[in-house]
Amino acid sequence: MNYLEARRTLASFEGGPSLAFRLAMSGTPEPLEIFLRAEAARHDRTAALAFLPFNTLRQHLLGPTDELPELYLLCPWDLVPEADWRTGIPPGRLGADDLLAAASQVAALLRRRSNAKFVYLPASIPPLTGQPHSDQVLALGIESIAIGLGALRLSPQFFSLASYFTSGCPIGGGALGAVAESLIGHLLAQHTPAKLLVTDLDETIWSGLIAEEGMEGIGFGPEGAGYRHHVYQTLLVRLRHEGVLLAAVSRNDAEVVLPPFQSGRMPLKLEDFVAVIASYHPKSAQIRELVSRLNLGIDSVVYVDDNPVELAEVATALPGVTTIAFPSKDQGIPDLLARLTALFGRADVTTEDQERTELYRRRLEGLVPAEATGADLTRFLAGLGMELQIHDRSRGDRTRAVQLINKTNQFNANGRRWTDSEIASALEAGAQLLTATLTDRAGSHGEILACLIGVDGTIEALVMSCRVFQRRVEHGFFAALQAAGIRPSRIRFQPTERNSPFRTFLAEPGLSAGSNGLVPFDVEEFARRHQDALTLFEVGWS
Repeated sequence: MNYLEARRTLASFEGGPSLAFRLAMSGTPEPLEIFLRAEAARHDRTAALAFLPFNTLRQHLLGPTDELPELYLLCPWDLVPEADWRTGIPPGRLGADDLLAAASQVAALLRRRSNAKFVYLPASIPPLTGQPHSDQVLALGIESIAIGLGALRLSPQFFSLASYFTSGCPIGGGALGAVAESLIGHLLAQHTPAKLLVTDLDETIWSGLIAEEGMEGIGFGPEGAGYRHHVYQTLLVRLRHEGVLLAAVSRNDAEVVLPPFQSGRMPLKLEDFVAVIASYHPKSAQIRELVSRLNLGIDSVVYVDDNPVELAEVATALPGVTTIAFPSKDQGIPDLLARLTALFGRADVTTEDQERTELYRRRLEGLVPAEATGADLTRFLAGLGMELQIHDRSRGDRTRAVQLINKTNQFNANGRRWTDSEIASALEAGAQLLTATLTDRAGSHGEILACLIGVDGTIEALVMSCRVFQRRVEHGFFAALQAAGIRPSRIRFQPTERNSPFRTFLAEPGLSAGSNGLVPFDVEEFARRHQDALTLFEVGWS
């Protein structure tokens, strides 16, 4: 969440139950305030915040405990004052053992705060002992003491020395939203462990998109791109044996996603799940139905997905669900696994826990995908900073366009496979080949759409990668074409076993049932009804 998203969240929030707490930290808390209020609003709570005056945390610990819940954001210098960058380097060398002994005394004061929860920011520390290995022992010892308090450990990357020097806030500006999410999530976390983990499949359980790349194109083994997914699966197997219920939701067809589980090559098997739901309906609707059928509370659910749009849809429709992003890089795996372990941790595992999956699976017999509508993501999409670049591939390199047409199955007008020579012949006859590239704040999604328009205005091929579903790319693309004077008149359509998402697209305004596989396409009407889509993208042409 960035600053503008936080403001929009608060502007649209109509109020909810009060979430009163005191944020105790030695740095300046004010930059966090709007993010904390917005994150509380995402959980349908109105934050009632109290802050300690700057640099008074130590004095506060010596005072009495009151009834107001406290959330301590601890840095190394809260336990070892000599580690504070803002006071400079002490003139003499200090002993790590003595400093850690003093830190343990501070921890004893913290444990006396009966209404407190703790979060630890493992910021770097200055050289205090004069020996690099002793400084490392000191840093790890301080962190160990903090973790011993039950503190949630934040990513070291959230610390900014520049921000701490400039404003007294130890958190970098780009990390304020993520820190606020962790703080509010930790504050709201109940001592009762979560019960149901719902996971995405593509780029989460395995690397790659199975509908486009097939069984052999995905990775889930202890090697290469599949390694972090393999490790994630092994944790889910352990959680399942400890009584955690597992479910999967995926924008796919069931016959496409089941083979990896049935292959016997993955740590996870089909019997590890109470349900694997593959459909093109909103994931929030699937989770709501699961929770209802399993008779669970919505706040007992954790949802993991790599796609920020899917996470936002679930978080918006089901604010009580804890949503967690699956990391795009290997270094994010330790934090993910630690957070899941904390959310689902059980002191003891009983025989009933081990048999829970089979017991609950019986409740879901006959479950079919829910068709309820999902959350309106317009505001979220507007904040992604999406850029849609449209390319005319009628001349020059068209390799990626041909690949897209020949491996995309879900958003595919007719399933026809084209050879490069066939496309070349169509272009020589006057056809036009257009593609689109999508980028956003997170980076580039590459070339994700291809459209072959015949000389008579018929769209002979139209495909879009499933990795950008729900971003309204198809709406922005045709609205941009219409604005540029490119107006195809019909689409050559053929239903296939897997192009259900395209059949949904054909229900859009401006499209109507046709004959002989040709669907009339009123691009002007379509663009008029989806004119707002252009506000979601910065559109360019090349």
